[in-house]
Amino acid sequence: MRLESVWLIHRAASQAALRQARRCAESLRGQGVAVAVAMSGASANPFPGLLADEGHPPDLAVVLGGDGTVLGAARHLAPLDVPILSFNVGGHFGFLAQERKLLSQAAGDGDPLDDLWQRLRHDRFALERRMMLEARIDGTETVHTALNDVYFRPGIEAEAPTCVLELEIDGEVVDQYRGDGLIIATATGSTGYSMAAGGPILHPGVEAIVVNPICAMSLSSRPLVVPPRAQLAVWPLGEANRKVRLWKDGAHACVLEPGDRCRVGRAPHAALMVLLEQSPSYYRSLTRKLHWAGSLTAAEPSPN
Repeated sequence: MRLESVWLIHRAASQAALRQARRCAESLRGQGVAVAVAMSGASANPFPGLLADEGHPPDLAVVLGGDGTVLGAARHLAPLDVPILSFNVGGHFGFLAQERKLLSQAAGDGDPLDDLWQRLRHDRFALERRMMLEARIDGTETVHTALNDVYFRPGIEAEAPTCVLELEIDGEVVDQYRGDGLIIATATGSTGYSMAAGGPILHPGVEAIVVNPICAMSLSSRPLVVPPRAQLAVWPLGEANRKVRLWKDGAHACVLEPGDRCRVGRAPHAALMVLLEQSPSYYRSLTRKLHWAGSLTAAEPSPN
């Protein structure tokens, strides 16, 4: 990997992430690398400004934070084919970000960061492609992309606490969901909001789309897993006051009126995630982060 330009994106309101970003910046600049440092959060989107200031995308983006910080970076950098190297610094679950300890592990007695940059320069890493989604509202040119999910929720809960959504897959009406909304997720997003709403967990190597109703009022409305090339369309039904909000990776995207149609499908680009772990295991990550493989009386898994 060429390392001439690197962006360091750190989680907002995390002093630990900021310290690590400054440490990485000092190490890279000492090697003659052009570095830009920026904060990312719910109210801080650094990417349009970085692209305007730098004039071109970087060779690598190092993201220091939790899954939310990684999701924000992926939405903006995946269309530019920028690899993302992420570390869980100041985050919570960290399904997408690698363990922080990889920032401080060196092969010998040298500086751990020097060892990290050398690994990247000598291509001693794996590059994982994560499928993304895009959503378009008929009659508009804006494209909303997401790595985890897009979902539809009632727009004004005080007036309409539930919504009615019609789902079409590949031109065929499949169901009408009455309830708290609808989640459309990738395999990456299957451990996020979709899992919390009772959806299945998909291995990230599975390219598929999960369609999961949120608290549907009909027991027959169940989660679906459809092929990655499926073309989905969702539109709200009912009175004019039943507006619906579209969200992407937990960030607000737009408001839909009854009758508006939102088309959702696989995005033409994938998020490029840099993996450093020698033998990564998705199942090990699940058991650790979701506290699986233990009984009610023992904290350790069985020896089987």
